[in-house]
This record gives sequence, C-alpha cells and structure tokens, in this order.
Amino acid sequence: MGAVVAVAAGLTLTSSGGAVAVGNEALTRDLDAILADPGLKGADVGITVRDANTGEVVYTRSGSKRSQVASNLKVLTTAAALDLLGPDYKWKTELQSSGVRLGSTLSGDLVLRGTGDPTMSALRYKGLADTLKNLGVTKVSGALVLDDTAFDSQPYGSGWAWDDEPYSYSAETSALTLSPDAKFSAGTVVVRVKPGAAAGAPAQVSVEPANDQVQIQSTATTGNGGVSVEREHGTNVIRVSGSTSVETTALSTVKDPTGLVSSVFRKALEQNGIQVLGGVKRGKAPQGAAVLASDQSIPLSQLINPLLKNSNNMLAEVLVKSAGGSFTNGVNQLSTKWAGLGIDPNWVEIFDGSGMSRLDQISPDDLTSILVKAKAKPWFGTWSASLPVAGRDGTLANRMKGTAAEGNVQAKTGSLSGVSGLTGYVTTQAGRQLVFSIVQNNVVLWFSPKTIEDKVAVRLASDGGAQVATPKIESVPQQRQAPAEERTKVPVKERFDVECSWIGTC
Repeated sequence: MGAVVAVAAGLTLTSSGGAVAVGNEALTRDLDAILADPGLKGADVGITVRDANTGEVVYTRSGSKRSQVASNLKVLTTAAALDLLGPDYKWKTELQSSGVRLGSTLSGDLVLRGTGDPTMSALRYKGLADTLKNLGVTKVSGALVLDDTAFDSQPYGSGWAWDDEPYSYSAETSALTLSPDAKFSAGTVVVRVKPGAAAGAPAQVSVEPANDQVQIQSTATTGNGGVSVEREHGTNVIRVSGSTSVETTALSTVKDPTGLVSSVFRKALEQNGIQVLGGVKRGKAPQGAAVLASDQSIPLSQLINPLLKNSNNMLAEVLVKSAGGSFTNGVNQLSTKWAGLGIDPNWVEIFDGSGMSRLDQISPDDLTSILVKAKAKPWFGTWSASLPVAGRDGTLANRMKGTAAEGNVQAKTGSLSGVSGLTGYVTTQAGRQLVFSIVQNNVVLWFSPKTIEDKVAVRLASDGGAQVATPKIESVPQQRQAPAEERTKVPVKERFDVECSWIGTC
C-alpha cells in the first residue's frame, strides 16, 4: 500500500509512508502493524486520522487517494442536505383539484401529488381519503391523477448493480412512495410467510400493505429448510420458496412505487365509499389547483437518525432528488455546499446519495474534512447523535463490544462486495477528540475488512499518548460469495443492521 502523505506541523514521515505525531510514535507503529495484515494483500487501503478541533493530521496512509466508500458517502450527503435544505425541511403529500363541488360530487379530477415523502404509510394515505370523506365528497366525476413529477423517472442511481433490484436496500426512488415499516423502507412491501397446519402443507403468504400490484408465486411449504423471497427482475412477481415452521417476514422491493401507492390509495377511497368514475391516470397537477387534504412528514432533522443509524439507502436518495429533482441535478445542487465542508467538487466523483454506485469516488481526507467542518454547523448536535455508536446501536450495535471504543466511537459504516469503510469520531483516553476514516477497496471476499476497521478504532480510543498494545479482535470468516451491501438473499428474519449481513455477522 502506497501513501500520499499530508504533512502538518509536528509531523514527520516514516519509511512506511505514514505520518508520525511527534511524541506518539507508538500510535503510528501500531496502526502500521494493523494495516500490515496479510489479508489485505493486493487491497487498496486509505486512512486519515485528524484532530477533530484543529484538523491537524495525526496519521495518514494513502489518505488522499479516491476510492469507493459505500455508505460512508452518507456522511457527505446528509451534511450537505442539512446545509442546503435545512433541518426543518419537510415533505408534503396532497390531494388537489381544480374541479368544483356539486353537492357530494367533485366535478373534475382528483390529484394525488407527492414530493417524495419516504415516511408515508398506508395508514397515512387512508388519512387523506378520510379527510376527503369528511369534506362530504362521495363521488369524483373525473379521474384519480397520480402526480409524481416532483422527481424524474430514473428509478436507480447510475452505477447501481442490476441484480440488487429485488432487495430492500435497492428500491426505486419515486415522488409517490410508501414505507411498510417503522424503519422507513421506502418502495418496499412486507412479505409474511406462515406455516401450514402440518408438515409439508403449503405455507400461507400475504403482503403488507394489501395491494393489486404485487403478484405472489409461492412454492413454500411447512418445514425447517428456510424461506427465500425474491422479486423477479423487471416485474412485480415475487417468488417465495423453501419451507418454514414459524412465521417469518421479509422486505421486497416493488416495481414502480407510484403504482403501489395508487393501489393502496384507491382501496382507501373505496373503504370510505368514494367512487372515482374516470379511472386512474398519471400527470401533473394543474396550476392553481385547490388543496383539499394535506399530509406532512417529520422534519429532515428527525429523518437523519434512521438514515444514518440504519444506513437507509432510500432515505439518502430522497435527499438527492429533493435537492434537484433528479440524481444528476440533485448532486449538483448538493455540491454547492461541499466547499463549506472542505470538499473540492473538482476532485470527487459522486453519482448518488447512498454510495451504492460503483462510480462514486472520494477520499478519506475528504471524509475526515467533513467531520471537522461539521462541528461548526448549527445542526451538528443532531447530526452527530445520529451516527451509529460502537457496541450500542445502528450498524455498529454488535461491533467493538467490551473495548475502549464501545460507547465512544460514533461512526458511519459502509460495505459493498470487496469494499468496506468506517468514518467517524473517537475520544482517546487522554481526552483528545479525533476524526478518522479508513476505506478498503479490492478486498478478497474471504477476508473480514471490518476487523481491520475495528482494530484501528479501538487503538485510537485506547491511545493516551503512550504505547498501548494493539487490541486483539479476532477475524470473522466471510462468505465466499459476498453479495452487495445489505443483501439478505434468504431471509428467515428481516435484518435491519443489514450492512453486516454480507459477512454473516456484525
């Protein structure tokens, strides 16, 4: 591993290419030893450690080298979105019409207009229908118009893997969408599988929320073999196979979230006795249309928590499209805030908000710069509190337990096949706050890169200015066929600490 070293006051170079903090050569020696792990043979590893308050470089190795950072990119996306959109930004979903009321009949079209609220649920769509009923409307002479034009029609980011399409971390982004769970898994449905009355009997499969868009094809039976739930590429056919003796659930993406919303909302209208005579069509709400009912999301400041804690890709992509209507325009708009975060737009390549794109390129130097600059932002407290905490919650809940990092390290995780990273804050035993980012690319699939990240984080947490033995963290064998970030291909229970699922354990 080569090194591009940023030399700051009080630093000298080592033969290994690292930067030594004068008076703490032991730290450099220990970090060098961790990065010399034979499992990293042929891999590209970059690491930068800085003082969190001054930005002074404490240690770096290839820290300026751009690479894929997976979900570490969410550090940049969320920080820029908070600057651009503001912590109080909210998404609205509205019922609009330019028609007139004639008794209980709405003469004209009824428009359901979305702006991308990823927290919308079937219950809240029903609330909009309830409001319309309470206004006395029982019949719509025109059509139900679905307006999802706040976002463009590109459902996936450039550079996303086509074979991730069925999985909840790779749902389509739409201005009209819904989440079936409290984790805001936008663009998905819950597939529930229950065992039959006896061994070998067909399993009972249902979908939540109920809709007419998804078609279940099940060969699942009652038994102990495990259940597979996978959507067929380019369709809304969800195939369920295998066997189970206990009730299990899994999330599946849907093709065209707007169509799913249409089905759920039409059912809510029917339950309220409201007839729509003109069918369903898609289009833009007429200018000046009256708002008949409205629903508003939680503010961005509250959405940041589930986004970062659970590494929710779809929430990150909503931020991008909310900024500019499309992936390209959204990234361009967010980039106007990058300079204030210490990022030169000319020296990074960003194509989405989640880091799922294999085209994204950013360096550990950049990621640590964001962490330093963020401390001066008015939203910092809320943002930093949303980062996963080692050994406690989010995607770090089961990592670094029983070490000096537990309850100390606050960091964003990230993983794609062959890619892993950890970026965040740590306080040393001497009370010095540091920021760090370690990014590993081209890692062989049998090796556990998260073990390296944990050793680095624990070593930093243990540092008191004198030599501290490198912590012993046993390697965790990885599956030879590690799928893309957050994939759980044969779920017996839906995992929400999904960044850990590709190695089988956190």
